[in-house]
Amino acid sequence: MNIHIIIPAHNEESSIGLTLESLVTQTLLPKRVVIVNDNSTDNTGNIVSAYAEKYPFITLVNNQSSEAHLPGSKIINAFYKGFEVLDEHYDIICKFDADLIFPENYLEQISTHFKANTKLGMAAGFCYIEKNNDWVLENLTNKDHIRGALKAYRKSCFLQIGKLKPSMGWDTVDELLAKYYGWELVTDESLHVKHLKPTGISYNKASKYLQGEAMYKMRYGFTITLISAVKLAYKKGSFALFKDYMSGYFKAKKEDITPLVSVEEGGFIRNLRWKGILSKFKK
Repeated sequence: MNIHIIIPAHNEESSIGLTLESLVTQTLLPKRVVIVNDNSTDNTGNIVSAYAEKYPFITLVNNQSSEAHLPGSKIINAFYKGFEVLDEHYDIICKFDADLIFPENYLEQISTHFKANTKLGMAAGFCYIEKNNDWVLENLTNKDHIRGALKAYRKSCFLQIGKLKPSMGWDTVDELLAKYYGWELVTDESLHVKHLKPTGISYNKASKYLQGEAMYKMRYGFTITLISAVKLAYKKGSFALFKDYMSGYFKAKKEDITPLVSVEEGGFIRNLRWKGILSKFKK
């Protein structure tokens, strides 16, 4: 299967070389790897250029954007800068972060999953972070959720869901829309990916309300947003985040921000969320 990979990168000189090294040593090599050097002020571009000179399937795209770190929109806008230079001859398209180290069989195993199930729309392994000199699961979400750091999509699924939304919550709405269209998802617990920078460490004050806004834009409604905000704040160990999430939701509602999904898709999403919530109470 032909695999295309896009990696948005902003000031990743400490990790991008490790990420690329893990990709060029895969048992199944990708067809194309595009790194979008997004407004970096460090040595990221030079490191990528060195790899691009050595490996013909690697391409560097330099992009100028704002210096603000806004989760969601900035990274997806960079993703599309990379997507513009790719051809359509791919079976799987991946959006990877620039701070990951993949096991050497990662792409081969992901490809095997897609070959085995024609209804499989998305697949990934799991992120592990270093803690007390050991690599442990970065346990921020349910194990059936594919993290935004390492998304792999079947081409037809990627196109059917309308590609990726330039908004906070893009890595949740893509899964929900995939399910809406009847696609299946797989997370492979045997694939341990080292995540060198734990999620959220570069989020700034300006972005703190975006998670709640994303819940509004996915048409969660008040009750599901409340439950989700409590869960996320608890997992991240901060009650202040709960207040930020709810403030973001009400702010988006007051401003009547355009949702990411249709009314029908929103109804499906709420029903899916309620089934998940109720199933946990039954255990």
